[in-house]
Amino acid sequence: MKRIFVIVLDSLGIGAMEDAGDYGDLGTNTLLHVSEKAGPLRIPHLLSLGMGALCPLPGTPQGFQGLAMAMNERSAGKDTMAGHWEMMGLRTTSPFRTFTGAGFPQELLDELARRTGRGIIGNKAASGTAILEELAPRQLETGELIVYTSADSVLQICGSEEAMGLEELYRCCEIAREITMREPWKVGRVIARPYVGGKPGQFRRTANRRDYAVPPFGPTALDALQGAGLDVIGVGKIGDIFSGQGLTRSYHSESSVHGMEQAIGIAQEAFHGLCFVNLVDFDALWGHRRNPDGYARELERFDEKLGMLLPLIGPQDLLCITADHGNDPTHTGTDHTREQTPLLAWAPRLPGTRLPDRPTFGDLGATICAAFGVGYPAGCVGAAIREALR
Repeated sequence: MKRIFVIVLDSLGIGAMEDAGDYGDLGTNTLLHVSEKAGPLRIPHLLSLGMGALCPLPGTPQGFQGLAMAMNERSAGKDTMAGHWEMMGLRTTSPFRTFTGAGFPQELLDELARRTGRGIIGNKAASGTAILEELAPRQLETGELIVYTSADSVLQICGSEEAMGLEELYRCCEIAREITMREPWKVGRVIARPYVGGKPGQFRRTANRRDYAVPPFGPTALDALQGAGLDVIGVGKIGDIFSGQGLTRSYHSESSVHGMEQAIGIAQEAFHGLCFVNLVDFDALWGHRRNPDGYARELERFDEKLGMLLPLIGPQDLLCITADHGNDPTHTGTDHTREQTPLLAWAPRLPGTRLPDRPTFGDLGATICAAFGVGYPAGCVGAAIREALR
């Protein structure tokens, strides 16, 4: 193959995994419940690639093109990093540490305050928009850092782009990342959350978010591809999730629509290798905020862009559409949900086939390496999907 495109619809689960009860997620199904609450969904291109064969939806055609299968996660947890890492071969055996209940230890906050020279406010699990309404007016007066977390393994810091400045916010987050690399406090990501606005009702988070992730604990399919001299292009959060490891190019996206526009632009290039895209708005804007209507409209916007991408997929290319976990906006709480994810693999040569469920997300990484004739790193999970290599 010449080019492979992997597009991650961040959080688009298609039904609870067998162990979903262990995570409090029985009965979840992100795509089905979005369709029931805010549908019928206008996603003709996704349905033509077999999404309806995995999750029956109104308007599903009789036949489809390409390969459709559900994937199961072998890693512990249900977070972004574990999902993406497993796609590229790394199985996470212990969930990343969370601080949802009592917030971060005072010793951590004291060191962060001392090293940044700024006081700390917040220190609780909260919605990113709600905590701005509550604490941004005080921050604008005092310059303190708004520190908060969520059900994910994250330490998030809000800072005003206008009053604090992006570079200062990033500096504080880099210090927080260094501190939280220690095992008792180790979180998967430190996230810079810049905002603009001067009073309640006007605060708005910007697209200048930056994630500082724990680097992958071993070589991935991305490293194998890069080592073989292939292009490995990350779009959206991919560069942050993998700490730049295994990438030859990386592009920041301002939104999921922008990410698809970037992918369409890259598809018009004569590169040789992988283009790996994360579209985060499904998760960040709609799943966590429990907004099925917003989720539905985001899917429809994606489908329009997908219709522009499909004609650019050539006879030596492969397009894969998948997800990293679920985030059912009709479920209780605001956390991700432990769900199967779709894998739609499409190329002009592939007939419409519903394949058996895959036992690990790592089958995707194994398939990509096999398609390029590159050895899959030792210890990586997954086996190549033979039908996709024909």
